[in-house]
Amino acid sequence: MHTPTEATLRRDLAAAYRLAALFGWDDTLYTHFSVRLPGHEPRFLINPFGLLFEEVRASDLIVVDMHGRVLDGNADYNVAGFTIHSAMHMAREDAHCVIHTHTLAGMAVAAADAGLAQLNQISAEFYQRVGYHDYEGIALDLGERERLVASLGDNIALILRHHGLLSVGASVADAFYVMYYLNKSCEIQLSAAALQGVREMPGKLSQHACEQFQGAEWQRQLLWEAWLRKLERLDPDYKN
Repeated sequence: MHTPTEATLRRDLAAAYRLAALFGWDDTLYTHFSVRLPGHEPRFLINPFGLLFEEVRASDLIVVDMHGRVLDGNADYNVAGFTIHSAMHMAREDAHCVIHTHTLAGMAVAAADAGLAQLNQISAEFYQRVGYHDYEGIALDLGERERLVASLGDNIALILRHHGLLSVGASVADAFYVMYYLNKSCEIQLSAAALQGVREMPGKLSQHACEQFQGAEWQRQLLWEAWLRKLERLDPDYKN
């Protein structure tokens, strides 16, 4: 299996930040995306605290180890971001990329008693594949890492109650795809809340559609490449 270089991972993660800004997912200086670097020593790239998503470049990303030490870069990180992202990278071998957002729709669904509803074929992709984590305050306590991992389980995404959304993936392309459609599912749910007589999909049908989506996961890379072409046209300096 091909292992991407640090340079490639830097460009992909910077692209994810810029795309998130274009899609309106940013929350001023807050929330964070990370990607694990290859090598024997566990470490990951994350955004330096203080930059807007629209400003992040590949060269700006800092390298942090699982103890919170900055190994490369002249900036600090968001401490809550370290708690959340290090937890996922340490516990899940397949969690090469972790994306966390505070979108309006995501935070609204995170406040809903029943969580994510099965309203559309987009939400069906997440049928029984989303965990829930109860809010404990700002994630400054490293002791929360174990509970975050338990809440995620083997799912592809996590709804942080009263907080926001989180996705994991084997690549930046995978995690970004998961977040895009998880957030889209939340947007659909928020819009549907204004309607009368909304009907949820039955579990059997949601399960069937979910299995169909899993058979087409190879398409994620095609979509990521399309998003990168969009970024090249609109905001190409992310690679610097």
